[in-house]
Amino acid sequence: MNLSLMSLVVDTADLEGESSFWNRLLGGSLARTDTHHFLRVDDFPVLVIQLVPRHEPPQWPDGVSQQMHFDLATDDAAEADKRILDAGGRRLRPTDEVAPTHQGNRVYASPAGHPFCVRAA
Repeated sequence: MNLSLMSLVVDTADLEGESSFWNRLLGGSLARTDTHHFLRVDDFPVLVIQLVPRHEPPQWPDGVSQQMHFDLATDDAAEADKRILDAGGRRLRPTDEVAPTHQGNRVYASPAGHPFCVRAA
């Protein structure tokens, strides 16, 4: 028996905001239903953004665990930082610098509060 990763599922109370954020960052095509948005990007598992009206964002690193996270790679930390902030993300650590400092990573959150890391490619 073989198992393979088919999709990653992200919960959110704001379906349009969260799916638009990931679509702006990763590109690809977005298909929508009333309760799920499906982001398809070449060579990447399907990202499913799932409506959960009472979703509580993780309070990482000082509270509820991060629940899940993405690691993204970039060859330009400053441009990635700008793109993430322009798309609606926010910096988690450090909050005032662009240069990677946490084990070579920058840590951000999506609009729904899901942490993700950006590291050098």
